[in-house]
Amino acid sequence: MLSQMEFETHEDAYTYYKDYAKSAGFGTAKLSSRRSRASKEFIDAKFSCIRYGTKQQSDDAINPRASPKIGCKASMHVKRRPDGKWYVYSFVEEHNHELLPEQSHFFRSHRVESSDPRLRRNKKSNNNPLADCSKHLTAYHDLAFLDGYTRNNNNQRDRGRRLAIESLDAQILLEFLTRMQEENHKFFYAVDFNEDNVLRNVFWVDAKGIDDYKSFNDVVSFDTSYVVSKFKLPLVVFVGVNHHVQPVLLGCALVADESVYSYVWLMESWLMAMGGLMPRVMLTDQDDGIKAAVSAVLPETRHCYCLWYLLDRLPRNLDYWGMWQDAFLKKFFKCVYGSWSEEEFDRRWVKLIDKFHLRDVQWMRCLYDERSLWAPTFMRGVTFAGMSTRYRSESVNSMFDRYVQCETSLKDFLEGYGLMLEDRYEEEAKADFDAWHEAPELKSPSPFEKQVLLVYTHVVFRRFQIEVLGAAACHLTKESEGGTTYSVKDFEDDQKYLVEWDESKSDIYCSCRSFEYKGYLCRHAIVVLQMSGVFTIPINYVLQRWTNAARNRHQISGNLELVQCNIRRFNDLCRRAVILGEEGSLSQESYDVAMFAMKEAFKLCAIKGQGETIKEKRSSLNNTSKKAKHVTESGNVGEGSQEGFQHVVAGPRPFQAGLAAQFHNTIPAVFQNVIPTEFHNIQATNMHQNNPPG
Repeated sequence: MLSQMEFETHEDAYTYYKDYAKSAGFGTAKLSSRRSRASKEFIDAKFSCIRYGTKQQSDDAINPRASPKIGCKASMHVKRRPDGKWYVYSFVEEHNHELLPEQSHFFRSHRVESSDPRLRRNKKSNNNPLADCSKHLTAYHDLAFLDGYTRNNNNQRDRGRRLAIESLDAQILLEFLTRMQEENHKFFYAVDFNEDNVLRNVFWVDAKGIDDYKSFNDVVSFDTSYVVSKFKLPLVVFVGVNHHVQPVLLGCALVADESVYSYVWLMESWLMAMGGLMPRVMLTDQDDGIKAAVSAVLPETRHCYCLWYLLDRLPRNLDYWGMWQDAFLKKFFKCVYGSWSEEEFDRRWVKLIDKFHLRDVQWMRCLYDERSLWAPTFMRGVTFAGMSTRYRSESVNSMFDRYVQCETSLKDFLEGYGLMLEDRYEEEAKADFDAWHEAPELKSPSPFEKQVLLVYTHVVFRRFQIEVLGAAACHLTKESEGGTTYSVKDFEDDQKYLVEWDESKSDIYCSCRSFEYKGYLCRHAIVVLQMSGVFTIPINYVLQRWTNAARNRHQISGNLELVQCNIRRFNDLCRRAVILGEEGSLSQESYDVAMFAMKEAFKLCAIKGQGETIKEKRSSLNNTSKKAKHVTESGNVGEGSQEGFQHVVAGPRPFQAGLAAQFHNTIPAVFQNVIPTEFHNIQATNMHQNNPPG
């Protein structure tokens, strides 16, 4: 059959081979081609599986490149006849590795990139391996029930006491939330009604967000930009970042106002959804209401102001900003980023406000009083995972701006929200796929680069790689004889940095504060380690959240070689688990076989010493194979379980008939008297007084 096929060009032959490879489940490459010496036209070409052949590399290679080649022989060889037609000269079908037909679109040779996320919606779900894990998103696309409603959002009365959407929109939103939970019982939402049974605040988070938080709860951004900027929808989002430096949505809310009550209610709802686990760091805007709410609800969390919030406020709080913007920012950044000690920060701050005559500006006084919440000098030991940037456009939060604009309606928001989540899931799946199937390229013989090649995710490795290469442009001198402080001149940015290295504690600290803000060592720290005779990254400076084992419940420990071995095994198991999932889902019989095999595997692993952890996982596995129980609408909260309060309501009692009637039987005790009494009389600026329900 193949021997009888003809093609007009060798490119047509390659297109045919690519289509065949995509359906079979492997990536392709153009292995070789040959031209006629006489006519200079192509006369021979060979295409292969990307795992064809073996990597040839000399022992003295300086920059070894990772390769997917494992000796596979699958290929297609075509030749050109005298009449110009191309025919199949030889074809090898067999592969020496697993084929992944359901994940073919992740191979580079089959990817079709598009800048428009809506264009990717055209893929059929039965060809998309993410379809099964995104079933709970179907309600986002099935919005036909919205069309029967007309909305007029001109009524802005009582904005401080009610959510600024029309009553019909409120009904739509509540119906939407209940439908979402019917799709997935782990979907969490909470609603808050005022004393007139009018919707005041709403919070929700999907099952994926709850699961993501378990792995990435170190830093959370509480983003109120859309509320402060007076968007049509008063949207607040909880945002984190995953191990691929991709944003993860940890919760959404629509709030009535910027009062302490609304923020406390919202944070209590979010904390309940996350099982009571507080984040290590929460980044917010500079706002007294938010500050009070974080202090009351998250006492164990380090509260910090995000730098781009503060920089955004400079023009609004300083007169004549346009006249001396550049001069001020130069001095401001020198004070903020260049101060080694708290004393040095204080001295530079005084010079700054004196030079620009800002002593009488109340906002600047407030900024200084709260310097421990935002100034890098006071953040030693705090890690922001790249989420506190100078400008919003550099932050992961800016990703949501593609889906939410100033005039976005409720219907458009719900549709865009679903598309956004699907895009996030697919991008993460693609990054995981790449991590399982290939390794980045080494660009230097540095031992630091080699140690984290398989440990860091691809994007983090490449960013760390830039620091390793940048160490060549740094010159080191000791600040004092016998001391542990070094001065490093960085010729790339023409700046001088101080690095403190305590070898006995394996503790290193640089004044550029890259580790605090980005989560990996900088070039200045690397050159100090090199000159100190240390060629292994201290394990406490390899954050698990940036590794391929970020979602692993076991903490990484020991040396990096052991970590690399663990991650290599982890990646291999993940790759095989995907194949098992594909085969096991084809029928009930194959599913039962796969489940039995997995349970037996867990038992054997437990015997090898994984005891309690494996028992927990096996219990979870057994639970997932059973049909999920319907979530009860009881107001009681079961100890140690969230399933009794997946949708909760705070509001006044006794309840009256009306919009919120169907939600009034689900008030857990934890939401009664949730607002501390000292907040009851605090109201938002330019808003009506917003007392909590009594």
